[in-house]
Amino acid sequence: EIKHKDFCVDEFNKNQLETEKKEREKSDLIAKIEGLEAKIEELSKAIETLKSEIAEMQVQLKRAGEDREKENKEFQQTVADQRETQKLLKAALSILGEFYGKQKAAELAQLKQEPAGPAPPPGFEEYKKSAASGGVMSQIEQIISDAKAMEAETIRSEEDAQKAYEDFVKETNGSIEAKSKDITDKSEIKATAEGDLVQAKETKEATMLELEQLSTYNAELHTSCDFVMKNFDLRQTARDEEVEALKQAKAILSGANFEGFLQGA
Repeated sequence: EIKHKDFCVDEFNKNQLETEKKEREKSDLIAKIEGLEAKIEELSKAIETLKSEIAEMQVQLKRAGEDREKENKEFQQTVADQRETQKLLKAALSILGEFYGKQKAAELAQLKQEPAGPAPPPGFEEYKKSAASGGVMSQIEQIISDAKAMEAETIRSEEDAQKAYEDFVKETNGSIEAKSKDITDKSEIKATAEGDLVQAKETKEATMLELEQLSTYNAELHTSCDFVMKNFDLRQTARDEEVEALKQAKAILSGANFEGFLQGA
């Protein structure tokens, strides 16, 4: 009975210590699982955000390319128009130059003849015609100059727009590349966390099973030990009294304490 009691005490202690240990492991695993689930959710949201940002950048690149193509077509047309204008005006200027040159020569030849009536003031008629021809040609030359200036300005604007577009494309592609790498890195971290989560859940299930087994064994111990543990002292006292009574009976029977027995009686 003493051995049984000692066994019960020892097993109850072991069961309690093991149960407390597994409860701590269970709490740690629950905290780990919650942390991993939060981490995975955070990474998933971050990855989706990065994918959305990349998609938006790709749309912006497409639009920028379309706008640049449209602007370049307009540039090509504007330059072509200005150059055609200059070509036509230069041709007109050349024709006018020849025309006014011939007219001036004819007028000079006519001046050498005797005038039919009173002569105009010297140089008056020549000045009038020369001023008219000079004004028209000056206007044409000014238009040609304006067309050249517009062509130059259009070319500079096109170069600036092209450079801005190339810078935008370079910067945006760099951002897309960086975000794509970030997605790869976060996906790897997420995959590791998902693996850890599976393992943690499996370990938790095993721990829960062990706790269940410990609880079952504890119930078995109570079934086996409660009566012994609760009545041990009483039964032990009764047994000690029985042993003492037996000793006294033995002593009485042997005469060792017979006289004392009589005196007691």
